[in-house]
Amino acid sequence: MPEEALLRLEGEVETIVFRNDENGYTVLEIADGDDVITAVGVMPPVAAGDKVVLMGGFTEHRVYGRQFAARTCEICRPSESADILRYLSSGAVKGIGPSTAQKLVKEFGDSTLEVMEQQPERVALLRGISSEKARDFAVQLKANAGIRTLMLFLGEYGISNVSAIKIFNALGADSAQKIKENPYVLCQGDFGVSFERADFIAKRENMENDCEVRVCAGLSYVLRQNEGNGHTCLPKDKLTQVAADYLNVAYDRAAECLEQMLFDRSLLPDRIGERDFVFTPPQHLNEMFIASRIKLMLSFPAEPEQRVEQAIADLERRNHIQYAALQKEAVSAALNEGLLVLTGGPGTGKTTTLNAIIKILQSRGKKVLLAAPTGRAAQRMSELTGDDAKTLHRLLGVNWDRQDNPVFQKNEQNQLKCDALIIDEMSMVDSFLFAGVMRALPLGCRLILVGDSDQLPSVGAGNVLGDLIDSGVLPVVRLNEIFRQAQQSLIVTNAHKIVNGQMPVLNRADRDFFFMYRTVKAEAAELICDLCAERLPNAYGYSPFDAIQVLSPSKKGELGTAELNEKLQARLNPPAADKAEATIGGKTFREGDKVMQIKNNYDIRWFRDNGETGEGVFNGDIGVIEKIDRKAKLVRVHFDDKTAALTYEACTDLDFSYAVTVHKSQGNEFDAVILPMFAGPPQLYYRNLLYTAVTRAKKTLILIGLPQTVEAMVNNNRQTKRYTALKTFLTRDESMY
Repeated sequence: MPEEALLRLEGEVETIVFRNDENGYTVLEIADGDDVITAVGVMPPVAAGDKVVLMGGFTEHRVYGRQFAARTCEICRPSESADILRYLSSGAVKGIGPSTAQKLVKEFGDSTLEVMEQQPERVALLRGISSEKARDFAVQLKANAGIRTLMLFLGEYGISNVSAIKIFNALGADSAQKIKENPYVLCQGDFGVSFERADFIAKRENMENDCEVRVCAGLSYVLRQNEGNGHTCLPKDKLTQVAADYLNVAYDRAAECLEQMLFDRSLLPDRIGERDFVFTPPQHLNEMFIASRIKLMLSFPAEPEQRVEQAIADLERRNHIQYAALQKEAVSAALNEGLLVLTGGPGTGKTTTLNAIIKILQSRGKKVLLAAPTGRAAQRMSELTGDDAKTLHRLLGVNWDRQDNPVFQKNEQNQLKCDALIIDEMSMVDSFLFAGVMRALPLGCRLILVGDSDQLPSVGAGNVLGDLIDSGVLPVVRLNEIFRQAQQSLIVTNAHKIVNGQMPVLNRADRDFFFMYRTVKAEAAELICDLCAERLPNAYGYSPFDAIQVLSPSKKGELGTAELNEKLQARLNPPAADKAEATIGGKTFREGDKVMQIKNNYDIRWFRDNGETGEGVFNGDIGVIEKIDRKAKLVRVHFDDKTAALTYEACTDLDFSYAVTVHKSQGNEFDAVILPMFAGPPQLYYRNLLYTAVTRAKKTLILIGLPQTVEAMVNNNRQTKRYTALKTFLTRDESMY
């Protein structure tokens, strides 16, 4: 039977085994003739005695055995006295036990539920039931009915029960009515509903193309979509034009609706330079808060350390090392100023400088915390410093609210306990995450930010590292001397050539940087597969799953990540009788596949070998599929530092990672990197992207293709344009606004 085929199960609910009211996940027993079947899934509130119709399929749970996994659930509300009595006696309505249920049914008969919901004042006339209790019963029944109505309504448009529960928690008991009046509320929260889907519902509800709710929703949608491209704001005129074109409405109509949104503060205006910009409130708050905290730290810095020069000299003598002048300047700034941005390319001694700062602070009894944006970056930081480093999400204690929006346990009321915080790979940190850091940082704590400003900016909205450096308001030390040991690496020297606009050396075959000339894309793809499957593992012992990473500037095309992943999966992990596989979202995943999480999911539970557990798998996490349980519809993935069991639905945010885009490789380093070099669009083939790709390789880098493509990328010094306001907020006098 195809995986998509659904079975129908109809019967009466015998027992509610478990229910999570936050997300609707339910385990119940349902009578099916003489049999009792366990059913699981996200359902509206159900109770013993309910007659239900479930659509789904049978699975085999490794602990609980055979279960019916429900995709949809329709409830037939009890209408006869006996059924209503059983329904109310089961505890379906909090505050009603068997005796109260008998009293209600005896008084109102078959109309009991209708009276309870619509006429609570009549219920309050019964002995022992107060007006407050009667109103509470009515609220509960309306809520239960509201969730059922909402699930049925949204199910017609292909919106899942999981999304329906989130929507109900956000919009309340009359969610369905609110959506009918304004379907665009669906795409304005984190409900997993696109503007196009909301637009389709609106058309079914006969809403006008240029009605205010549609145009306002379109303006918000365009702004939020551009946050996905890294922008924290957009020029007002640009936003208006793009939204008007997207919605197919007049520019004046879009401008009129935008003015209304600015007036009611659903969007926020600000002036940057000579141009008016528009923000969503969270993005404006994030950048304003970061700027205000940086200014406060500069006004009230950490207490300067004493005898810093002597401490540096002692380290040099003890470790038989000679720090360069800029390294000493960085150490002094970190210990005297209390706030420092340390930047520089590969081989310039950032790690050595960092270790000096850490050792001096620790020798003086200071508590130093280390963090990085990704698991791999944190792991590498630990290896290089010898101290424990955490991901920023783990450091801040990520959690989530009822609408599944991430919140941090560490904040202004519960700050980090440390004397210094050092963050590596700052180029990857977006404004939302850095605002979280600044909220959790106690005043007087040292902050050292380390990163390579020539790499690509963060995947999320903002240009934090670049704006901090460009603002000129805080100490910045840029290391630019390549040390002798690093000069032996062509990866390092060529990376510096690239970032300085010079052609890298491509004709050497005796070091760690190799160029393999190919003119035909199909031949290049075959060579990539050979290198991953045989040549590099045989020559260097590199594992194609752990040590080798294929990068590409693009997702599309013969040498884009989509086609390369298909070829590499066939070569490295072909079908086998002993490997389970599952087709999810158009992708056939197989046990042993190398995969990447492509979207933050704060609901996924994980565990570590040491018994530690937690929740949250994040954009860019790389792992390998260990097991696919087709009956339970679960996929177990071992990521770098944790293992997680993902539902099939959660796997829609997984992609293959035999080949990934350069953007997705940020924060990671690999023993060997393979990069195809054939012509592509200038907006994807530019200097900083090539530089970022080259600096992902630790030991071996192989470029395959045409030297003129390398030259074109080196000469294309296209700066990734991001509309952000942090630099402006850091430098302007707020008393003037």
